[in-house]
Amino acid sequence: MQSMSKINRSDTSFTFGGTTNTVLRCDPRSRAWVEVDSKVIENNSRVLKNFIGKDCLLMAVVKADGYGHGAETVAKAALIGGADSLGVATLEEGIQLRNAGLKCQILILGNLINAEELYSSFCWDLIPTISGIREAIICNNIAENNNKKFLIHLKVDTGMTRLGCDCKEVQELISKIDFLENLSLKGIYSHLAIADKDLGSNTQGSFTQIQLNRFEKVLKDLGERNTLLCRHLANSAGTLSDKRLHFDMVRVGLSLYGYFPLNDFESNLNLHPALKVKARVTLVRDVEKGTGVGYGHCFKTQRKSKLAVAAIGYADGVSRTLSGKIFASIDGVLVPQVGAIAMDQMVFDITDKPDIKTGQVLTLLGTDGEVCISPQNWCDLSGSIPWEVLCSFRNRLPRVVT
Repeated sequence: MQSMSKINRSDTSFTFGGTTNTVLRCDPRSRAWVEVDSKVIENNSRVLKNFIGKDCLLMAVVKADGYGHGAETVAKAALIGGADSLGVATLEEGIQLRNAGLKCQILILGNLINAEELYSSFCWDLIPTISGIREAIICNNIAENNNKKFLIHLKVDTGMTRLGCDCKEVQELISKIDFLENLSLKGIYSHLAIADKDLGSNTQGSFTQIQLNRFEKVLKDLGERNTLLCRHLANSAGTLSDKRLHFDMVRVGLSLYGYFPLNDFESNLNLHPALKVKARVTLVRDVEKGTGVGYGHCFKTQRKSKLAVAAIGYADGVSRTLSGKIFASIDGVLVPQVGAIAMDQMVFDITDKPDIKTGQVLTLLGTDGEVCISPQNWCDLSGSIPWEVLCSFRNRLPRVVT
């Protein structure tokens, strides 16, 4: 029995019931989207590179799809701006960047634990993070079978209590790695646990200082061996707070995207947000006083009102916990969101700006005229953090690069 329909996804037409129909390509701005200014990312990278100085390398951390901005877009812009290498969390993220044609060094910050993953990392010229001898042996066997060297970085736990080997085990572990002839240990690093809380204060006596001391002791105990390694410790907060944390390289995530790890941190760095979240108004309606809005009628109008429905919801990454708390901007005028945020829709009270029409664009995050809505605004209302807000926007929101 023949199928009633046939779709060729590479074409712009399909046949259904013997009739050929034209498929119109969807405008990514037809519903809701994330808008990313690649030139802003490029400038942020340049500003950060100038800040750390020519003797320090800049790793642009582009994990989680470039913190929701689009990993390929961010990576290319950051490299143009002066970044020296890229950091990702997963094997798949690294392969994506290689498929995009990027040739720079890419460090996988997460632990790869099985031979298949590590072999893929080897084949795609990605640098894995090693926390113990088990993975080191697997890497050596892979490289030996291919008559090549496998580049790796060793992670040390100085107080994050996550990945990394114990500080006391570093010397012994490196001695064992040095006996593995097909391994090439190129870097040693650790990760700061509360540098964002220490930002803007005196690092002396803080837990960040304790981690710095532990890392420096590890390096000192290695003697001249440590000078042959790329040593890195600082994240965005560490990079901005104390140049003693810079070592040979810094790993910058949040600040690359234009945000400071601490909301009220004062800095002369000319960093700017690169992201905007926008949605179109899909319906405008007039309702009477006392009308319930959305699921559960958790909001009822206190007056005769004009409402605008926007085609974006928690399935797109706008947390339901923000229901009735956030504002959107249209033409530089803030309008309040009302009722429960649904999976695909949310409602705004536009009674005080009744000229809004179906099809107009609301800015939920980012700048719109003189108005700027930051991820921190949402964090203050939901108890979240900027990292989570930025990484929450789902793939069904198209990324539009400007």
